[in-house]
Amino acid sequence: MDTATVTSKGQLVIPVRLRRRYGIKAGTKIHFIERGSEIVLQPLTPAYIRSLRGILRDHPSITRELLEERARDKEREERKSEKLGSR
Repeated sequence: MDTATVTSKGQLVIPVRLRRRYGIKAGTKIHFIERGSEIVLQPLTPAYIRSLRGILRDHPSITRELLEERARDKEREERKSEKLGSR
């Protein structure tokens, strides 16, 4: 099991073995998923995106939930930006 330490800036270095295995390169986006008491890091690589093609086609409720979650995230980010801008 690989481990890493979070820096004072909240940064985390992903071990090279895992970066190579999952195709994580400079600029790769990482999605953080909360599952109970765990945090799962999902690299958003082209291979991962391709693997998702068509999975939501038969599940409109999942698509709706994802769109609603994205809207909430966007609102939260906009409020955060407004707070930072007013300082």
